[in-house]
Amino acid sequence: MKALLNHRAHLGSLRRLGLWLLLVTPVAVLAGSASALFLWSLERATACRFEYPWLLFLLPLAGLVIVWLYRTFGGNSERGTNLLLDEIHEPGGGVPVRMAPLVLVTTLLTHLFGGSAGREGTAIQMGGGLAGGFIGWFRIAEQHRRMLLLAGVAAGFGSVFGTPLAGAVFAMEVLAIGRMRYESLVPCLLAGLIGDLTCSAWGIHHTIYHISVAVPSARFGFGHVDLLLLAKALLAGVAFGLASLLFSDLVHALHRQFKERIRLPWLRPVLGGLLVIAFTYALGTRSYLGLGVSSPNPGDVSILSCFHTDGATAWSWLWKLLFTAITLSSGFKGGEVTPLFFIGAALGNTLSWLLDAPPDLFAGLGFVAVFAGASNTPLACTIMGIELFGAEHAPYLAAACFVAYLFSGHSGIYGSQRVAIPKVLEHDIPADITLAELRQRNDAAVDTKQS
Repeated sequence: MKALLNHRAHLGSLRRLGLWLLLVTPVAVLAGSASALFLWSLERATACRFEYPWLLFLLPLAGLVIVWLYRTFGGNSERGTNLLLDEIHEPGGGVPVRMAPLVLVTTLLTHLFGGSAGREGTAIQMGGGLAGGFIGWFRIAEQHRRMLLLAGVAAGFGSVFGTPLAGAVFAMEVLAIGRMRYESLVPCLLAGLIGDLTCSAWGIHHTIYHISVAVPSARFGFGHVDLLLLAKALLAGVAFGLASLLFSDLVHALHRQFKERIRLPWLRPVLGGLLVIAFTYALGTRSYLGLGVSSPNPGDVSILSCFHTDGATAWSWLWKLLFTAITLSSGFKGGEVTPLFFIGAALGNTLSWLLDAPPDLFAGLGFVAVFAGASNTPLACTIMGIELFGAEHAPYLAAACFVAYLFSGHSGIYGSQRVAIPKVLEHDIPADITLAELRQRNDAAVDTKQS
């Protein structure tokens, strides 16, 4: 009863809520509007690429322009999402507001000319860059800066995918493996919701994905869960986690090779663009260029096609993985997440006929689970799956995401992500080491053994 009558404490909470709303709203509106502009522009750039196929041959030239833009105007903003995560962990020089327009322009260049990349990195960096600008413009007190940067991440992620709850949880979960700090939970939730509402208010519509309801069989049903189907989802989660590991390690390995073997920075995207062109014509399909959400060309593999029987080939997931790894590691800009959606959906489609499972359900499981493994955010990805596909699939989504997270190991697409609690407690991993530092330590150990 005393707690209920503690009016002073409740008034304090009410004041904090009002302050959060006052600070978060402009950041979320800016991030949601930036996502709307980005998605509108991206749709037109993609349509232009389909209309003028010869634009692919200018991909190496686009890479030159991207390098020049970042060399001329970028400064430390070239570190992208990793810079944002470092600033949230340990506030220092701040997040430059120029990060937002730079990543917007360079990502559109990548997609216009056929690079295989995503959009989440762009939305997160725009949200973080605009939050950083807001902090500087209005001289926000230091104790609120971390919260506002997290809000920018939540608003950017939630608005670009139309998943505000997942955006809020992602912003808190992505910082450190095995640890979530809840002091920014309400601001992140407000930011995700306001950012998504703002993006929708601009008339932006997100892709709708459909999964037929999985009805438990009479033999294996238990409540609302088909136990046999759940076992298959767990097994598929192993494959999704290994695909996440392969993607993360390949991107970092190729990036290292490009950097060590090609000393001239402008030459790296030129070679990467030429490789993308060569693989496109060797395979005889343009399915693996750009986002890959949909295609006007009959017979192309896309994320949407993977939700149907025979909507992908057995190796579609691997080709998309290779195209994206080459594009991003050679210096083109854009996120990894939408390609990871493609990789997961295509792999899920393949696993569905191997495991005699519904292709639409397993495409949906792969859609979120491969991302869960690569970003080490299984809770956010489970929530994303529920927001996109419906709560009736929650047990299968959670099973796939959490198993994929386990089997992806201590790897990931964000080098500045920290290992707070190892996935396997027996591992001898220093507390709060970043994934980039852990990778360097492992590479050094391998080099020592080989020598």
